[in-house]
Amino acid sequence: MDYEAYFRGELDTVRDEGRYRIFTEIERRCGKFPNATRYVDDRTEQVTVWCSNDYLGMGQHPEVLQAMHEVLDDCGAGAGGTRNISGTNHHHVLLERELADLHGKEAALLFTSGYVSNWAALGTLAAKMPGCVVFSDALNHASMIEGIRHSRATCKVWRHNDPAHLDELLAAYGPDVPKLVAFESVYSMDGDIAPIAEILDVCEKHGAMSYIDEVHAVGLYGPRGGGVAEREGLMDRITVIEGTLGKAIGVMGGYIAASAALCDFIRTFASGFIFTTALPPAIAAGATASIQHLKNSEFERARQRERVATVRRRLDGIGIPHLPNPSHIIPVMVGDAKKAKRISDWLLDNHGIYVQPINYPTVPRGTERLRITPSPVHTDGDIDRLIEALSDIWSQCELARRSAAA
Repeated sequence: MDYEAYFRGELDTVRDEGRYRIFTEIERRCGKFPNATRYVDDRTEQVTVWCSNDYLGMGQHPEVLQAMHEVLDDCGAGAGGTRNISGTNHHHVLLERELADLHGKEAALLFTSGYVSNWAALGTLAAKMPGCVVFSDALNHASMIEGIRHSRATCKVWRHNDPAHLDELLAAYGPDVPKLVAFESVYSMDGDIAPIAEILDVCEKHGAMSYIDEVHAVGLYGPRGGGVAEREGLMDRITVIEGTLGKAIGVMGGYIAASAALCDFIRTFASGFIFTTALPPAIAAGATASIQHLKNSEFERARQRERVATVRRRLDGIGIPHLPNPSHIIPVMVGDAKKAKRISDWLLDNHGIYVQPINYPTVPRGTERLRITPSPVHTDGDIDRLIEALSDIWSQCELARRSAAA
């Protein structure tokens, strides 16, 4: 077999469909986010980032940076290896305590990313409980799907955000069958929010464990940033709360929060935890500082909500279609992969506006979009430039607009 020819052929197919991903080389500037420096060949130019998951700008917050600088000087760069062999750094312990407190749980367990925490926790739970059946929302993240697949447990997919369908599926299994229901709070591509209380009602009715991914909600919702479940007063009813430190918290890493026994169970049996190098202590310290700040500050959340509402209102004013949802994510719908890429490239090259196109397989074909995530640090001028540029390119691409009444 000509392996290289095969690789090139598959890549050419993706290019022909307009789905080929080209990474934009940028350098974030501390204190200037959402502005960044873009590298193009042998030159640089300034851009405004509209698609970052650093939702609240905490990646540049002075308290976060100070904590990281101090621990970097105290502990050095790396963790030295896995926690079971090289030792658990004190800052990992402090962060896990902070996360357990955030979610009102007995314990928490750190991972190197949100992807790994989902893959390891779901995979371990479903694999180790004899006869476990997993019930997975149809739009769950790839990390959740991969963890469930890795477990080789029976998996039943229920219609997205449909507790009645979940109820039907669970009813087929008796009380002696271990059952695990996995879903998200905020879905990152459409920005919709799960009916958590109704889902938990169904879980409790059938004696099922509940596992919620709050990755796109931690820091953003709830009086202390505990997520949608905290906002709705439901954290105590959820078996496992999973989250990330790489989005609204502003650094990197993932975690689960649950009972002490469950966290110890994952710590003991999950290969994704046991055999991987731990987060650097400075990262853990930065995350701790960020969480502590957001537990006590409503400013960032309130300002972000206002910025999101402003962008939505301005998009409505020029008829640019975007999915209505109650979250902070604004999916601007294009519906064509090549046009989505063209719009993204044009905005970047002509206006210094960076917003990445989202194409298949991340979203279904025909629903290609730009995913805009306004932050507290986007200015009125930033919004003006975004709206004016989008209106211009929308006309150039001859894309439909909505009437003001729509």
